[in-house]
This record gives sequence, structure tokens and C-alpha cells, in this order.
Amino acid sequence: METLPNCPKCNSEYTYEDGNLFVCPECANEWTLDTENEKTEEQQIVKDANGTVLTEGDAVSIIKDLKVKGSSSTLKIGTKVKSIRLVDGDHNIDCKIDGFGAMKLKSEFVKKI
Repeated sequence: METLPNCPKCNSEYTYEDGNLFVCPECANEWTLDTENEKTEEQQIVKDANGTVLTEGDAVSIIKDLKVKGSSSTLKIGTKVKSIRLVDGDHNIDCKIDGFGAMKLKSEFVKKI
């Protein structure tokens, strides 16, 4: 007997196969195994301005002057940022910058050191 995966939404074990989809009768969630794996891989790949893949904890530097919203100051070119965290969303780098505090940056404005 073939074992079917549990529902990724509610973790129900009563899933069934309908064509190329898996269906959960408890929460009505429908999914395929291939698209779920592709989505998680796409979300984890973050590249800098040069196309280098970034990972958690990397050190990067800023490649152009960036205006800080809500402040009259700017982040200067060459500012070093240590121990980045990768997050989902438009601004995909979460970090702390000395003298500025917690910031969110877009990966296209940084390069890996």
C-alpha cells in the first residue's frame, strides 16, 4: 500500500490522490509535491548584485548610497554589514548596521565580501 503525505496545511493523515493533486478532506487544501518543493527552493535562493548566492550569516557591503526612509541620513557606499539574515519579501535581507540599527535591505544593493 502506498503511503500518501500528510496535509501541509493542517497535517491531516486522511489525504487522497485526485489525478496529479493531493487533496485534504478536512481543510480542502489541494497541492502537488513537485510545486511545493520548487517553491521552497525558490524562496531560499537570494543573490547579490553580482549574482553570488547569499546565505545566513554572510558579510556584505553596500554598493551605492541608499537614502533611509524616515530619516535625513544615508547609508554610504562601502558600508559593511555583518551577520545578515535572509527573509521573504521585497526587502530580503534583515540586518543591524553600526550607527543605524536594525535595517531591511534589498539584495540587489549589496555584494558579498
